[in-house]
Amino acid sequence: MSEDHALSRRGVLRGGAVAGAAVAAGALGVPAAASAHEHYKEGSLRTDLLLHNGRIHTMDAQQRVVSVLAVQDGRIVYAGSNEGAARRLFEGKAPAVNLRGRTAIPGLIDCHNHVVLMGNRPGYHTPLENAYSVADVQRTYRERARHTPRGKFITTIGGFHFNQFQEVRLPTLAELDAAVPDHPVYLSIGFTGPSATNTLGKKFFEAVSPAVTVGANGSIAGGQETGKATLALRRALTDDDRRRSALDAMAYAVSLGATTHLDQGAFQKTDSPSDGAAHEDNYTMNLPFLQLFDEGKGTIRLRINFLHQDTDTNVTTLTQRIQNAFKFFGNDMVRTGAIGEFIAASYFGGPVFLEAARKTAKARWRVEVHSLTGTDFQTQIQAFEAVDAEIGIKDLRWVIAHVPRISVEYLDRLKAVGGGVNLTGYQYLAGTGPTSGPPFRTIVDHGIPAGMSSDGMQIAPMNPWIHAYYATTGRNALGNQINAGQQISRQELLHLYTRANQWFLGGDDEDQLGSLEVGRLGDVVVLSDDYFTVPDDKLRNLRSVLTVVGGAVVHDTGDVR
Repeated sequence: MSEDHALSRRGVLRGGAVAGAAVAAGALGVPAAASAHEHYKEGSLRTDLLLHNGRIHTMDAQQRVVSVLAVQDGRIVYAGSNEGAARRLFEGKAPAVNLRGRTAIPGLIDCHNHVVLMGNRPGYHTPLENAYSVADVQRTYRERARHTPRGKFITTIGGFHFNQFQEVRLPTLAELDAAVPDHPVYLSIGFTGPSATNTLGKKFFEAVSPAVTVGANGSIAGGQETGKATLALRRALTDDDRRRSALDAMAYAVSLGATTHLDQGAFQKTDSPSDGAAHEDNYTMNLPFLQLFDEGKGTIRLRINFLHQDTDTNVTTLTQRIQNAFKFFGNDMVRTGAIGEFIAASYFGGPVFLEAARKTAKARWRVEVHSLTGTDFQTQIQAFEAVDAEIGIKDLRWVIAHVPRISVEYLDRLKAVGGGVNLTGYQYLAGTGPTSGPPFRTIVDHGIPAGMSSDGMQIAPMNPWIHAYYATTGRNALGNQINAGQQISRQELLHLYTRANQWFLGGDDEDQLGSLEVGRLGDVVVLSDDYFTVPDDKLRNLRSVLTVVGGAVVHDTGDVR
């Protein structure tokens, strides 16, 4: 049938072998001459799969909705509505999943987040971005305690705000004790608090050096006191703790349907109370993830950017990075990316920023920087223009992230040098109106390359469906309209999280991810409800009931089995 697409077994094997990138010897546990495709054959992520009886939104150029999808050797071999034709592609009986009419979409691409930081959190980190009351927090922690060794810390560092709770406050010591009396608890907002703890946590924090001041109700002030508390927990981290936390972070991501993550690094830690939730060791923080990928335990696709904050025009650390690292190096599961989201400490411009941009352009690396004000994007784009005039960057796809205040004039200027913008709903948690941005409507209508991200999880949730809620309604966690006139449709938002985000990955990824088409990688998410029709107030509650990465089921609630 003309609406159905298929590929022969010989074609998919040949295409997969060609598309697979060479893997670094030793770093990922595969000889340098091997391909990612060959790694799938031997690893835990290789399987054949047939999905049928669903509403599968391919997000291809024609926006086709099909009912059958077949994956073999990690790649899509059929996308259409003829189940018999799909089954004939397999030599034997393929594992089949009846979707029972559920909505399925491509695995979401989060083009700007901090999943690696999340995977290095101390304690048994427990996201609270999906809690809407103190009672929800208590239920979440009780469930976490069921699978946490007695006496171990249960923590939540970043990704939520008390604005989302019905009580508009943090839980008290007594409320946390009632939920988890046998575990110390620590929850902290944003980069530097404020925070809260329970009786066992209070006892711990008051005994460490430097001691943390904890209120009788379990409150810990933001700033230095929260910094001391977070530091005390970080100092107890072991390599095994980090690996466990990395597995938890990946499991949480795929439970939401986010399968590809462009990680933006961290501020370099100082091992002092001035470190916040966004600080880590930029030179070792990826190791727990790389070890897990080496063992075949990686369940997300990780793309790694390198953040630098040099303060002088020698840009010493950036120079060393460029001289000793490879851009877009790795395989389909884990690959290096760009320089960013900082290329210098003075992210808004100036001589150090300009020299960092110049040096990166000469090495032909991509750049990503972030904008949070009404003027920083101007100086950044002016620097991009200067470097383009001197060296040329139009083919490098330089990016500015967040852009809550960007203007049409500067969108024009950024597009003229080959740049793009990635967007996030970080204002959802604590933003105030009436025009908190980003100007989604203006940007989508403009035509500049644009993609969607979470920036999770320090000052923003990781949950893509919360960002979908914000982008399509303009409402914050308190329910207030803070981005009037800049709403986009759900179809547009999904496009930004899938097909449009190919542009921000580039290289081999661009023809492999973001849509469900024959020859592309088989990353599929089956949703708990119909994204296109669920009421706005239920949109934030969407989850994946089945997540597939490269044909392998990496998350399964059992709801479609």
